[in-house]
Amino acid sequence: MIVIGLTGSIGMGKSAVSAMFRRAGVPVFCADAEVHRLQGPGGSLLAHIEARFSGSTSARGVDRQALGAMVLGKPGELRALEAIIHPAVHISRQRWLKANRSRRLVVLDIPLLLEKAKPGKAIRGIDKVVVVSAPGWMQAKRVLRRPGMTRARLAQIRRLQRPDREKRARADYVIETGRPMVETRAQVMALIACVRRTKRR
Repeated sequence: MIVIGLTGSIGMGKSAVSAMFRRAGVPVFCADAEVHRLQGPGGSLLAHIEARFSGSTSARGVDRQALGAMVLGKPGELRALEAIIHPAVHISRQRWLKANRSRRLVVLDIPLLLEKAKPGKAIRGIDKVVVVSAPGWMQAKRVLRRPGMTRARLAQIRRLQRPDREKRARADYVIETGRPMVETRAQVMALIACVRRTKRR
């Protein structure tokens, strides 16, 4: 099995690229989707999150805006939340990898893959790093269309993420999304063909 770590900053088009891998028949584990499941109605993390961040959950699951207000710009609170979420997502990911162990190629869609990686070090469990990238002005335009998003909130999020240029420097492959969709899809298909011909590190 070759494991691709797919990442990219907010608004870069990672979800669209992830969907392209799926349509090409490549299994994708989406860390964000797993977090939503764990924090959604009946999710196994709800009680833990509510105990630490009172008022951030209900029968409908986590109130993402309320929880975001409690942790954005507050490193200690963010670390406390990550200490609840990350171990659970790791367990889910390992189960998923085991279930897909017969596949030649799989993708782990992890938004903060490089934020959590040590500079200059290989990332454990990842054979190829793929960064999804777009021009900064396009990133802002996409993100500011989202409900409740403001320039101030976007600036906060950007401060928590590695600059795009640094992510591109760590990448084995870069997928450009600041171009027509058909061209982005062609990049994905070419990458799949290329990686399938290579050996693991």
